[in-house]
Amino acid sequence: MTLPSSIASQTNEEPTASTTGIAAGQTEMEQELARLIVTTLQLEITPEQIVPTEPMFREGLGLDSIDALELSLAVSTEYGVELKADDERNGEIFASLRSLARHVTERRTR
Repeated sequence: MTLPSSIASQTNEEPTASTTGIAAGQTEMEQELARLIVTTLQLEITPEQIVPTEPMFREGLGLDSIDALELSLAVSTEYGVELKADDERNGEIFASLRSLARHVTERRTR
């Protein structure tokens, strides 16, 4: 049984991803992008449920091309990173949360 972090600290149980609200294995940028993905696309999951290495399209999150356009606009607005529909690297950039986070980190202007 996992307890909320406020209770866990009183019982000497170590906080876990489910008690702290931070997904295991997500970097800070991945956490930010996961929140952006969930809010922009109005997904019915929490940002913590997005596994950084799982595919974002088809299997995995199950996103589609319309989702990619919406997400590209949100990333551009939030981080100043321009993502073009005709970029031949889009498959690589949007392959997973981790690859998107790497791309945004390398190119962000905000």
